[in-house]
Amino acid sequence: MNRTWHRWIPAVAVPAVVVVVAVTGGVAATASADLPERSPQEVLALVGASEVEAFSGTLEQSSDLGLPDVSALSSGSGSSDDSGAAVSSALELATGSHTARIYADGPERLRVQVLDTLAERDAVRNGDDLWFYDSDEQTAVHATLPSRGDGATPGDSPPGTDGAVPTPDEMASRFLESVDPSTDVSLGSEQTVAGRDAYSLVLTPRTDDTLVGSVTIAVDAETGMPLEVQVFARGSAAAAFEVGFSELSLDTPSADLFDFAPPAGTEVTEKDLADRFDGDGDGGAGPGADASDAAGHQGSEPTVTGEGWGSIVETSLGGDLTEITSNPLFSQLATPVEGGSVLQTALVSVLLTDDGRLLAGAVPAELLQQAAAAE
Repeated sequence: MNRTWHRWIPAVAVPAVVVVVAVTGGVAATASADLPERSPQEVLALVGASEVEAFSGTLEQSSDLGLPDVSALSSGSGSSDDSGAAVSSALELATGSHTARIYADGPERLRVQVLDTLAERDAVRNGDDLWFYDSDEQTAVHATLPSRGDGATPGDSPPGTDGAVPTPDEMASRFLESVDPSTDVSLGSEQTVAGRDAYSLVLTPRTDDTLVGSVTIAVDAETGMPLEVQVFARGSAAAAFEVGFSELSLDTPSADLFDFAPPAGTEVTEKDLADRFDGDGDGGAGPGADASDAAGHQGSEPTVTGEGWGSIVETSLGGDLTEITSNPLFSQLATPVEGGSVLQTALVSVLLTDDGRLLAGAVPAELLQQAAAAE
């Protein structure tokens, strides 16, 4: 699997749903294993050297972020625009437990099927061809990745599409990027995930300025592939978010799994992604760029203050915020505070100020208010 470490703090810190939108884990059954002894540094190196690119499996995801049940509002919020639909979908995936099937064959072939009780949502990439399908709504979005001449490389994914339902590898990448002197790295009990023996890598912040208590990553002992990620809020013995494989095969999936054609009667929308790539070959700033789109952000580039686990991302949304603040989802989830409104989850805080700024981080809400007041 491509070993590109993403900055995890910006990824989880843009409108609350980004940490949660990392959907996939209800969590795979685990048991003890008997493995050769390794140091934490050796397990980190094992992950870094992982080259698994072809696999298929079932992902189980569960979230307990302290969010209220907004299913009625999210399904009937009356928002007809793309941002409202994106936020509603993210919130729905951020609560409870969910199951997904995933198929991967290199960086340019990926299919994720999020399985609902009576419906299915698919995200498919086959080379430059992208599809997002909702069987319940009978809708599909189709896009074509820009060519090199448009600023993207063939291996790039557009913002927010590199997985749709992030794999444990994608989640682990975001957290492992933060491994520095502010993080204690240790090993927990060896375990078995999806029938594979795994080391348990534990990341513990060395600061009180974060809501994250620890992150546990199950690392496949043979390949170094992350099999499960659990994120614990400070002071909690139960994971606030977890994603892991319950089934996993390292065989190459059949090529026809990546050939998608919408069923008859599907309403298809074509999307132009050319303006979502910034010309530097990185696809336009990764996960944070997608979050900005979901919020209807046309403001400034995000700035980051603080360090490590206590980092705070700030951006100016610009324009009239009435569309956001008048949404029933917003009033249900946000709490009015001096100078704005706060959305608080077990792992992430988000502050929307009255003057149109958005501050977010895996930090207590009062730290966001202090940062906003210091401007």
